[in-house]
Amino acid sequence: MANGLLKFLGCAAVSVMAWVSPAQAGETIVLASTTSTEQSGLFNFILPIFEKDSGIAVKVVALGTGQALDVGRRGDADVLLVHDRAAEDKFVQDGFGVDRKDVMYNDFVLVGPAADAAGVKGARDATDAFARIARKGSPWVSRGDRSGTHAAELRFWGSAGVELKGQPWYKEAGAGMGPTLNMAAGMGAYTLADRGTWASFKNRQDLAILYAGDPKLYNPYGVMLVNPARHPHVKKGAGEKFIQWITSAEGRRAISAYKIGNEQLFYPLSR
Repeated sequence: MANGLLKFLGCAAVSVMAWVSPAQAGETIVLASTTSTEQSGLFNFILPIFEKDSGIAVKVVALGTGQALDVGRRGDADVLLVHDRAAEDKFVQDGFGVDRKDVMYNDFVLVGPAADAAGVKGARDATDAFARIARKGSPWVSRGDRSGTHAAELRFWGSAGVELKGQPWYKEAGAGMGPTLNMAAGMGAYTLADRGTWASFKNRQDLAILYAGDPKLYNPYGVMLVNPARHPHVKKGAGEKFIQWITSAEGRRAISAYKIGNEQLFYPLSR
């Protein structure tokens, strides 16, 4: 009798554990982020670590930063991780986001055909590199998708005094970084890429990094919760746990540990 009771209690305990764990592990948040974080492979590396530690699953919606912010405005995501500081600050100021935090940075690189007809390798700075491409009329492929990369590119054209409207050498892909690089490779064109996606890009053909290193090519990423006061269905608790983790020492270690060919692609920023 005693053995039977113990056996019953043991089975009941297992049953309770089996019932509780799926409930804990079944919570899911929606993370709207950039194509660079997804296509570089970073999320495939760090999110399983978070999910194992927290029991919270993360569904990633990878878009350009502008589109990701639109998703947040509609309340169709719980957390945003994007890279256009001016747009991020406005998102918070307008009441759509809460408590933006620095996460990490990498840099933009100017890639193009190895022959470098525009002489980008000899540029004084990034603005001069863009001006040389415009003067030569060398083919250029823009993401054209309101992403953080697209916003950075437009700032460089503006600082170089280049009017893009009607330029026959300027093409818009209207797509993420990977498809844009594919289009540039096929056309033998220049483009601006984030270093993470470039490192993971396989179809380079004749493309190479021609210019990098200007401090203006610095590319910071921020994370924020979609404002639950505006969208009450936002999963505030689970979203905050993700934000706390990715900005913690453990999250920073995970970001630092992600490499391709021994090259670190993202560098965590201190809280």
